[in-house]
Formats: sequence, structure tokens, C-alpha cells
Amino acid sequence: MTTLQTEKWEYYSKLLLKSERERQPLSPLTELEPTMTVNDAYQIQLRTIEQKMKEGHQVVGKKIGLTSAAMQQLLGVDQPDYGHLLDSMMIENGGTVPWERVMQPKVEAEIAFVLKRDLVGSRITVLDVLQATDYIVPALEIVDSRIVDWKIRLEDTVADNASSGLYVLGGKPIPVHSVDVAQIGMALYRNGEVVNTGVGAAALGHPAFCVAWLANKLYEYGKELRAGEVVLSGALSAAVSAEPGDFFSARFAHLGEVRVQFAL
Repeated sequence: MTTLQTEKWEYYSKLLLKSERERQPLSPLTELEPTMTVNDAYQIQLRTIEQKMKEGHQVVGKKIGLTSAAMQQLLGVDQPDYGHLLDSMMIENGGTVPWERVMQPKVEAEIAFVLKRDLVGSRITVLDVLQATDYIVPALEIVDSRIVDWKIRLEDTVADNASSGLYVLGGKPIPVHSVDVAQIGMALYRNGEVVNTGVGAAALGHPAFCVAWLANKLYEYGKELRAGEVVLSGALSAAVSAEPGDFFSARFAHLGEVRVQFAL
């Protein structure tokens, strides 16, 4: 259900683009537009992505957010959300993020799925996801928000491309059937100290379940997951705030390590 007119979708998309460009956070959209629905928020997100594509960016995958019970309870929701990954969001493993590229960054460790077949439809299952996956790799997602002080409700983060920022893929490609993805352990380090640990099952019981949810949700908006796309399947632990100069790494059982540095 939507409550806003197309002009409002375009207006809020332009506000978010301007906020990102000027690095000036916005008041929560849900305060500016209290009647905004989740569907309105996805329509805003889609218009932002369409504009970025017109500017030359390419969609290379998707990210899934709100995959932990704690985050869902915090925002009062019972399902995840999703955003788009663009080619301009990728940081090389071990690379450095210029501080001017982020606003309020937080780092999450995740398992990334790389697809070898399309996933299209409304009844995609975990088995479908596993059969369509080429390989998995460890990933760091640098989530960010164009909303001041992360004062977000579900509609705010959805409209803001699920609070997407940047992402890093690392480790080594592993066939998905060679490991029990739900049992893959992870340790997240900031400046050499462990700040979080997690396991694949932290993402709604199984990361592939999150990918299946995403494929089914995309179908509602006439979208799909395509062969070659990267899917960040959801954080395995809480996001950790980053400051200039911080160095993050995550080590995953079977998958190896992924690293990123924030410039001073």
C-alpha cells in the first residue's frame, strides 16, 4: 500500500541524493512525512537507483538488512529489508576508504553469495538459492545513513537504500555445498581487537534463507536476482561504528579473511 504521490517519491529521492552528495544528514523522512509506508519507501529507493544508473553507475547486486532478531525488534518489524549494490560501492579487499566517502559508517561482517543462475519468482526456496549459487566469500559491509544520528525507522532505512554505503569482498571463493553455511563462524576485529563474533545461523537461521526472502520480495516490485550478482546475506553480529584511521578485518571459518582501512 502506498499513501504518497509519485512526485513525493521523487522529491524524497532527490533529498537523499543531495544529502549524500553534500554529506549533510537529513531529519528522519518519517518525521517529514508521517504517512509514509514501506512500499512508498521502496519506491523512493528505486528512484534513487534509477537516477544513479542514469549517471553511469551499474547495479551489481543486492544487500539484505535487518536479518537479526535484535534489529527487527528494535525497529518493530518482522522481516528484513533490502537495498541495491552499485559498482561504485565496491572497495578492494585490504583497500582504504577515503573518509569523505562516508558520513556515519558502521561495519558488519557477512557472507556474500555470488550467483551463477537467475532467481526469479515468488516461491524461491533455500534449495533454489543453494543450487543457483556459484560460490560464497566473506564480506564486510560498510553501512551508512543519510539520516541524522541513525534515527531511523523501517521506512527511513528502506528509502535510504537500506542504509547502504560500501562493501568489500575477500577470502577465497568456496562452493556453497562444500560447507554448512549456517555453521560458519566469524570474528570481527577493529584495530586488532575482537569486537564481535557470530555464526551463519545468526542471519535468520541460515544465510540462504535471507537470499530466498530477497528473491521473493524483489518479485513483488518486478525485479529479480541475476546470474553474476553479489548478494550480501545479512550481518552475523551487530554493526560496529568506524572512526578515521580504524582498521577492520573479519575472519571466517573455511572462507578466510576480509579487510578494510578507513583513511585518517
